[in-house]
Amino acid sequence: MAGAVLEAPEGVLLVCNRRRDGSLDWSPPGGVIDADEGVLDGLTREVLEETGFVVTAWAEPPLYQVVIEAPDLGWHLVASVHRAAEYTGELVVEDPDGIVVDAGWVHLDACPERLSLGHPWVGEPLVEWLTERWAQPRRFDYRIDGATLREASVNRLAGP
Repeated sequence: MAGAVLEAPEGVLLVCNRRRDGSLDWSPPGGVIDADEGVLDGLTREVLEETGFVVTAWAEPPLYQVVIEAPDLGWHLVASVHRAAEYTGELVVEDPDGIVVDAGWVHLDACPERLSLGHPWVGEPLVEWLTERWAQPRRFDYRIDGATLREASVNRLAGP
């Protein structure tokens, strides 16, 4: 998995996702990278599919990595988040997967509230990066305990 941070004078680009249970949450654009793609190629595809923007250059190094252990759910997730250095296009929401239902530029002051609607492993690292703007990548570790995401407890483990 990978996520993208696109910035403009208006703020940060966030997408609104409709989840399987019908709930909505906001996140940076991104998603599952196909097995035959490199991370940045797959992330470029995801950004285009979800927002209409074509990322023409990615900043190096990545901003951060999120690692999630969910033993009761039977999964382990690693996501890297990258900042778009250059992009072109206009905002268009036509997600072929039907998950992204809206998108927009969110002012930095409004990001914490908007991101609070979703999972902490999505919002917390992004809000921290927007606040601190560190130069070297960081790692954020989370553990999820519980048989379902809705009822699970999410704990951020020691880290930055």
